[in-house]
Amino acid sequence: MAGLEFVLAEGAGNLLPARTQMALSLGWHIVFACFGIAFPAIVVFTEWRGHRRGDEALTRLAHTWAKAMGVLFAAGAVSGTLLSFEMGILWPGLMARFGEVFGFPFVLEGFAFFVEAIFVGVYLFGWNRLSPRAHMLSALPMVVAGIAGAFFVVSANAWMNNPTGFRLDERGDVVDARPWAAMFGPSTWPQFVHMWLAAFMVTGFLVASVYAIGMLRGRRDRYHRLGLLVPLTVAAIAAPVQVGVGDWIANTVADNQPAKLAAMEAQYETTAGAGLSFGGIYRDDALHYALEIPYGLSLLIHHDPSGVVPGLAEVPADQRPPVNVVHLSYNAMVGLGTGLLLLALWFGLVWWRRRRLPRTDWFLRAVAVSGVAAVVAMEAGWVTTEVGRQPWIVYGLLRTADAVSPAPGLGWGLVAVLAVYTVLTVFTVIVLRRLARGRDTRAPQELEEAR
Repeated sequence: MAGLEFVLAEGAGNLLPARTQMALSLGWHIVFACFGIAFPAIVVFTEWRGHRRGDEALTRLAHTWAKAMGVLFAAGAVSGTLLSFEMGILWPGLMARFGEVFGFPFVLEGFAFFVEAIFVGVYLFGWNRLSPRAHMLSALPMVVAGIAGAFFVVSANAWMNNPTGFRLDERGDVVDARPWAAMFGPSTWPQFVHMWLAAFMVTGFLVASVYAIGMLRGRRDRYHRLGLLVPLTVAAIAAPVQVGVGDWIANTVADNQPAKLAAMEAQYETTAGAGLSFGGIYRDDALHYALEIPYGLSLLIHHDPSGVVPGLAEVPADQRPPVNVVHLSYNAMVGLGTGLLLLALWFGLVWWRRRRLPRTDWFLRAVAVSGVAAVVAMEAGWVTTEVGRQPWIVYGLLRTADAVSPAPGLGWGLVAVLAVYTVLTVFTVIVLRRLARGRDTRAPQELEEAR
């Protein structure tokens, strides 16, 4: 209670409640954003495959998933709208000083959102009202808009990590703003591709986990097998590709944010032949109780076992991120991602050799927990990205503490947002559960004939 009173007190400072509210909003919304990026493509592919093969089970899956997609899109629209307001309300120092530079992607994201919203409605309404070809073509703008919206938002975040596209005059004011250049900084493409693949992994593993639980409960019919197989295949394809993208983004961080990299590995001293550390606790400028792969970090960053990796000692103490949070979050992302990769390889190897799913219940149990594991891995990755940038909201130029709103009562806003997200989560889960329980097992063509 004392901690809550501290957050709510007007005189206690706004940085903690503002950062907590932003973290809650981003952490909640990003799960729904993953479905907005990946689920339309999976649904349309499943519908196309069902029509092409004349497979009623695939067509029923696509129809059920489309309705779930509509529910998730509506929930994500609410959380995304709240986020757009929070950028201005919580961080006026950021928007006032740099809004002309990196605000443009948010405008474009708004257009992408409206396009996606329109065609989600067309796609849902068009079931059994349009020809199969016209119906699937109506979904293409929805798929493209979802991916484009993700790109615009990620490009804004990438700019905060590596600000480009402007100059500062002698007074520190922004001049010569070039929004297009700001959108395509050094971190934009690696961050976007990393997020795009993560969206397919999160969506694929989460959807597959639902059907794995059903199969563990005895529902081993073709409908449930396909419900597991299609999204799991998507996630299994994305998982190994993500490993290569991880190497790409690690090198980008090393080149542009050495303090973040040092915090990710909890490395204090600048080291030649630096090892790759797992676990451990950072205290007294050293990492304790960790497992280490000799020369691993130098190989990862420089592809040279004797490469030099800068440590936290190179960074002033007041410019270092919270090391334990960044290091352990990074380890959680890598560890869970490795587990998901092994699951994907298990599935891929059995399918390649025998053209079927592994028959052991341990495989189904692994798939059942893979959805939660994928979400936690993605959230841990975003914690690494965002906390690793601290104390900067714009890396090297504007501190988070200097951008926060001085208005009183931000703590109550945190409570309000927490209440909204709690209610929204409960209602979303209830609607999805009722949708699953009320699923008609007949094909859409049969439903149309029944009407």
